[in-house]
Amino acid sequence: MSNTEQAPVKPVLTPAAAKRANASVIGMIMALLVSVLAIVPVVLLNAGQKTDPYRPSVDVASVAVNAKDVAGFAPVAPQLPAGYSPNYARWVAGASDGVAHWDIGYLTPQQKFISVVQTASANPTWLAEQVKKAPTTGTRTVAGVDWTLYDKPGVEKSLVATVGRTTVVLSGSAGFDEFDTVAAAVVAAPRS
Repeated sequence: MSNTEQAPVKPVLTPAAAKRANASVIGMIMALLVSVLAIVPVVLLNAGQKTDPYRPSVDVASVAVNAKDVAGFAPVAPQLPAGYSPNYARWVAGASDGVAHWDIGYLTPQQKFISVVQTASANPTWLAEQVKKAPTTGTRTVAGVDWTLYDKPGVEKSLVATVGRTTVVLSGSAGFDEFDTVAAAVVAAPRS
């Protein structure tokens, strides 16, 4: 070899330096194992998701009878086919918006939601709030009643009609077939 060409330099680690270099790798592996051991019990102790969600027992007809004297009209208690389950039924006194109304929520067979809101004192402001300020996009005739459709992309749709001497608003994320089923049951519900 000539003076201008030098052999590549090979670094030499002393045993103490090699031990220090391996210590950070060993520490990292130990920290990873401790983290995994801490997470495994939490995952194993966490309750799994139930296959059948909890459905409260709501007797819509009984609550409607109780609300009738306060309402001044007969709140609807639609008889829906199997697969529709009520989440709630309540009389809302209307303290914040001034419009007292009957309110029922249903979970549909397709696991969607439809609410039924009924009042004898609807006004344009209240109605706009109920339909989430969606524009009128058409009409649907269900059970001989013309329902006005309010729909805006990204917002739930609503059907509004006069049933008896009350205004009924159906709102939710369900498909039109399920809306039609609920609307027909509302129209067919006995009123006095």
